[in-house]
Amino acid sequence: MTNEELILERLDRIEAQLAPITQTASGIKELREDLIPLSGQAFRLLIRELEDVESGFQLEDLMVLTKRFLRSIKHIVFTLEQLENIVDFVTTIEPLLKSAVPQAINYLDDLEQRGVLRIITSMLDVRAKIAAAYDPDDIDQIGDGAVAALGLAKKLSDPKASEFLEKIAELPSKVDLSGAKPVGPFGMLSALSSKEAREGLGVLMQLTKAMGDLKNGGNGSKEVSEPIA
Repeated sequence: MTNEELILERLDRIEAQLAPITQTASGIKELREDLIPLSGQAFRLLIRELEDVESGFQLEDLMVLTKRFLRSIKHIVFTLEQLENIVDFVTTIEPLLKSAVPQAINYLDDLEQRGVLRIITSMLDVRAKIAAAYDPDDIDQIGDGAVAALGLAKKLSDPKASEFLEKIAELPSKVDLSGAKPVGPFGMLSALSSKEAREGLGVLMQLTKAMGDLKNGGNGSKEVSEPIA
């Protein structure tokens, strides 16, 4: 092979190696020619948009923000860690919420069907009416009276008191007022000959003794009277 042929062969190899580079350079040139108009439009659009914030933005503000950001790195990291904890907590309780929310809805629906919620609403309306009709001083007096009434109800809850009141409540059904007649002294003596009258008189004496405590504020009589024969 002659020197000319060797030179031509080398030139062909060099040309084959340079062909991809030439194609790449051509593509880059075409891309640059396509991007030049777009970049010009983007730059003009950026300028127009920045004109809106020109009065409220200064380069110094950006530097201050950057420094604040760098100084607050620890706080930002701490915030992100807490956010991760919150996400983990929500992920953990999500199955519980899925089961608890329907149960709560069913419970509230049951209360609504039984009228409990309507009663609560009515009670709130009553409280609003009371607040409109009475001033705070009146409410305090009513509260004191309610406390005293509760104390009285507590005393009436004693078994002896309940039994006594039940017996008192039965008396009107046992009394025949149509058969009542005027009674004089001798009639009273004649009536006391019956066992029921004597027992009734004994009960009356016990009540009379108990009523004597009212004089001392219900704390019991200081002097014990002699029994009546």
